Amino acid sequence: MAFVQIVQFRTSDIERARQVDDEWWRATEGRRTVRREVLARDRSDPSRCFAVVFFDSYESAMENSSLPETKASAEQYMQMSDGPPVFYDLDVVEDRA
Repeated sequence: MAFVQIVQFRTSDIERARQVDDEWWRATEGRRTVRREVLARDRSDPSRCFAVVFFDSYESAMENSSLPETKASAEQYMQMSDGPPVFYDLDVVEDRA
């Protein structure tokens, strides 16, 4: 079953978040299990951001989480975020395009 993780976080430096994300994508080339990622910022509250990350399954998400680069990236996100992130772990029940 497909799996989506939504990470809600706050930051006043979205460009730094994009840099951390770019570095992670380069460092995990050929090993990551992420299929797609969307980084979004709340239009009515620009400090509130969301990463929507798509995986083939929950198991592949956990495999991705165990990469050392993912752990290092998470630490960088914590340093630049204004508070702890909130995680939403979602099994995809239906996906239409």
